[in-house]
Amino acid sequence: MTKEIISTNEAPQAIGTYSQAIKKRNLIFLSGQIGLDPHTMKLVDGIELQIHQVFKNLLAVIKAAKADKADIVKLNIYLTDLKHFSLVNQIMEEYFEAPYPARAAVGVAQLPKDALIEADGFLVLD
Repeated sequence: MTKEIISTNEAPQAIGTYSQAIKKRNLIFLSGQIGLDPHTMKLVDGIELQIHQVFKNLLAVIKAAKADKADIVKLNIYLTDLKHFSLVNQIMEEYFEAPYPARAAVGVAQLPKDALIEADGFLVLD
């Protein structure tokens, strides 16, 4: 079985040599999303807006894959400052319901375009 490329104009276009997501059988792998506005391709201002934009971008790719956020089994969060961890948790509750996906939160030195947050993950379809 070949892999299917997932793409949507409702999430930022790739800024490198990658696809927004790849589907293979019942697995969907989401590429990292930063807080880029998909229409302007500019980073939104501030950590709170970037967190919201990251989740909106991920959900747009999931929708393009004809999947549902309930299918997410793992999210990885990358933060340039781990003091924003509690804010990520607070905002994540606006986009996801329990049972929440498994998740990692990692502090990193720098992200593309000097973003403050990036997230990726994968889904398993029934």
